[in-house]
Amino acid sequence: MPTATATLSVSFAPSKKPHLSFCPFGATSITLTNFTSPPIRRPMTTSAVSIEKETVISERPHTFLRQTDGEDNGSIRSRFQSMILEMQESVCGALEALDGAGKFKEDAWTRPGGGGGISRVLQDGAVFEKAGVNISVVYGVMPPEAYRAAKASAADQKPGPVPFFAAGISSVLHPKNPFAPTLHFNYRYFETDAPKDTPGAPRQWWFGGGTDLTPAYIFEEDVKHFHSVQKRACDKFDPSFYPRFKKWCDDYFFIKHRGKRRGLGGIFFDDLNDYDQEMLLSFATECADSVVPAYIPILEKRKDTPFNESQKAWQQLRSGRYVYDRGTTFGLKTGGRIESILVSLPLTARWEYDHKPEEGSEEWKLLDACMNPKDWI
Repeated sequence: MPTATATLSVSFAPSKKPHLSFCPFGATSITLTNFTSPPIRRPMTTSAVSIEKETVISERPHTFLRQTDGEDNGSIRSRFQSMILEMQESVCGALEALDGAGKFKEDAWTRPGGGGGISRVLQDGAVFEKAGVNISVVYGVMPPEAYRAAKASAADQKPGPVPFFAAGISSVLHPKNPFAPTLHFNYRYFETDAPKDTPGAPRQWWFGGGTDLTPAYIFEEDVKHFHSVQKRACDKFDPSFYPRFKKWCDDYFFIKHRGKRRGLGGIFFDDLNDYDQEMLLSFATECADSVVPAYIPILEKRKDTPFNESQKAWQQLRSGRYVYDRGTTFGLKTGGRIESILVSLPLTARWEYDHKPEEGSEEWKLLDACMNPKDWI
């Protein structure tokens, strides 16, 4: 059977811990980082991880968990899977109800080595140009050379391959109306397992994710509403979360070659495991539950706003920025399911040579906000 190859990159940065990063859009992108500064800076090395090719199936399974994980044992794996499946149902239901015409197409897929996912896409509806809501629950193996490169203290122990588990939900929603903003959200959970016969290989876990807003035109009341919902979700757990994760989001979605952020931010976090695991599961669930109340009221106000060809062209120019996305880039490099990976892209986009909006115009105001992030609440 042909295999897909996922890219594993190894790098070093100070004062944290090894971690994986994951793209739930149908491909597994694995980044292992050792955050313990070595005495001598090592060059980045890259290894390949063999991941079985996805197989599309006619019916979704009841669970993507391996039998050994247990479905009803109350584990974090089981409960996170339940959360993302429920979220996919609730978000898709809310979007279909708002659209009124479009319906989600669903594809389920599995991997021979364990796990799989569900891709859902609504395309060319009454409100949405394209809306994708995907979940993945996958298993894989970290090769020993990558583990040794990332963890200096393990060099003489020569551990065998380290298994990992990753589950997540990821979505990008592109409305047709240029006055209705695009939304992206992603919530994920990771674990690495220590093989029983491998001394020194650690068991790690962490949460990541976020929700961010990318409008073509700024309506301050909409942006304030969106950020207020994010802040309320964060404040239920720690008042430091919103300012910390808001800045993280502003920095993460910075497009370096453009010198601008993709949109007007939201929240973003990764490698989060310095709090109680139960608390972080509840936090991720709260953030996921906040997507619909943060976004749907904005769409209800803006989806029928009259617009002209020039405003639509501006939206398409802004949609072109969505083609540059880390998750999409990683997915294409890993040989995963292309249809799932490209769900994040809009149906239409536009590039114009040296396009510069008139200073002081509504389009210019958006670019200024993307270059100079502000506190909206």
